[in-house]
Amino acid sequence: MASHRRPKQPNRARVTVLTAGAAAAVALTTQSAHAEPSKSEVKKKVDALYEKAEVATEQYNAAKERQAKLTKQVEQIQDQVARGQEDLNELRDGLGSMAAAQYRGGGLDPSMQLFLSSDPDTYLDRASALDHVSAKQADALKQISAKQRSLTQQRQEAGQKLQDLEETRTELGKRKAEVQKKLAEAQRVLNRLTAAERAELAEANAASRTTTRADLGNAPASSSRAAAALSFAKSKVGLPYVYGATGPGSFDCSGLTSAAYASAGVGIPRTSQAQYSGAGTHVSQSQLQPGDLVFYYSDLHHVGMYAGNGQIVHASNPTTGIVYAPLNSMPYMGAVRVG
Repeated sequence: MASHRRPKQPNRARVTVLTAGAAAAVALTTQSAHAEPSKSEVKKKVDALYEKAEVATEQYNAAKERQAKLTKQVEQIQDQVARGQEDLNELRDGLGSMAAAQYRGGGLDPSMQLFLSSDPDTYLDRASALDHVSAKQADALKQISAKQRSLTQQRQEAGQKLQDLEETRTELGKRKAEVQKKLAEAQRVLNRLTAAERAELAEANAASRTTTRADLGNAPASSSRAAAALSFAKSKVGLPYVYGATGPGSFDCSGLTSAAYASAGVGIPRTSQAQYSGAGTHVSQSQLQPGDLVFYYSDLHHVGMYAGNGQIVHASNPTTGIVYAPLNSMPYMGAVRVG
């Protein structure tokens, strides 16, 4: 005979306990998922953001240098066009004087009438027309024709340079925005720490990677200019790192090295990549001498200066500024001796 007993209902107290336990577990999981990162995790993330900002900064520096060159080129071409237009006007005035003289002497030569009402290139292409003008007139026509061609080419070149300049300005804005974005992200990460934790992080960062003092030994520099450049860089230790800065009160990495050599009377490119490819002669790590430029990371986005005894001086990042650091404290890629 089938049983008609109702199924046993769960104990209400047991349900309450289970529900509370599940809620606690969820709460613990949620807290764990939103746990604040450790100082070492913060340091790692901030360093990565600073590195990305530096990559964008060197791209910004390259675009800024390209903008300066293009601006100078455009100004030069525009000056040439202005002077060329003045020369062309004088040539045309001279030819007009010839035409006026002909007219006063008994009428304007038909060939001259043809020229004054058409393009001189078209006119000169009609070789038979040269029989109807004097040698002086023919020479004036040729000069005007050549000057017009030159002006046309220069105006086209100026137009292309202006277009390149506009594209460079757009890139400049993009790179600057990228730098600012990475810096803002890094600051947001740091802001999650207390003031004491930020101070501890800065101290740990300085102790592990950089210092404002170092035993540099007494090895001689590669040249008197290298010695002067190194002296400049060492005098800036302790100053802040600012992206895009070239001094006198702050620098980025390539801003420091280019300013250092400029102080020694040597012009080198502005960006780290350009310094690697165009500032001098490549030397091996075993051949390093004080004053040599040293480069880091696979894309060469960071540069410092060898200071001696296995130490470099470089504009590190916004946290540490301009400091000394061990030669191999970053991924070493190569070195250049400035010629």
